[in-house]
Amino acid sequence: MTEENKSLDILGLKPVADSVNTVTKGTVDGASAFLSRICLPAAEEFGLLLKDKVSAWRAKNAVEIAHKAQLLLEKQTGNLVLHAHPRIIYSTIENGSWAEDDFMQSFWAGLLASSCSPDGKDESNLILINILSQLTTSQVKLINYVCETAKTFKSPAGWIYADYSYIEANDLMEITGITDFHQLDRELDHLRSLELIISGFSEDSTLADVTPHALCLQLYVRSQGYVGSPIDYFGAIEKGIVSSE
Repeated sequence: MTEENKSLDILGLKPVADSVNTVTKGTVDGASAFLSRICLPAAEEFGLLLKDKVSAWRAKNAVEIAHKAQLLLEKQTGNLVLHAHPRIIYSTIENGSWAEDDFMQSFWAGLLASSCSPDGKDESNLILINILSQLTTSQVKLINYVCETAKTFKSPAGWIYADYSYIEANDLMEITGITDFHQLDRELDHLRSLELIISGFSEDSTLADVTPHALCLQLYVRSQGYVGSPIDYFGAIEKGIVSSE
């Protein structure tokens, strides 16, 4: 150690620090090799370089989401200037920027677009952002399918609801891209736990009840960038009550 270094190392810790740095470098190199295999923006180095690569990858995804949201807003509102609450922007970027899939990015963009309002104070989509952040791409594909094909109605009290919808396991696999039967069951169980669909599979059947709850319908509508009533979006009419006479 030079005299200059000794004067700076008044506690005599530099040899210990050098030893730690050596061990850390070996650990970092090993971690970098592993992360290079499992992280899409391959990590040549761990630490700042990895952070930069992941950040660049996420930034690219965030830009795509913002661009899609802009197109939705321009289509629906023209040149009207709207704003989104900072919490909405943060939550969308924080969660949506991990989505590289174009399909998922479109859902995120729709939620961002439908969060915009003249005063920028609408926080209501935070509920839906939280739900979407918990969903897999396969689950969102199923939500998209069941909501697009659902027969929707308006209740006498004014609520939106869907008629019962059942889909066979083989058809669900084609819709979601899932080939493992038990994984498919898990995915439906999760959707049910979030109260997005009614039940999923029963124990003695491969026919699944995928009827969307009102929350699922509203998630879908907002993910399309629509800010109005889901009843208006679907054109749902009040279902007549069948007389018992």
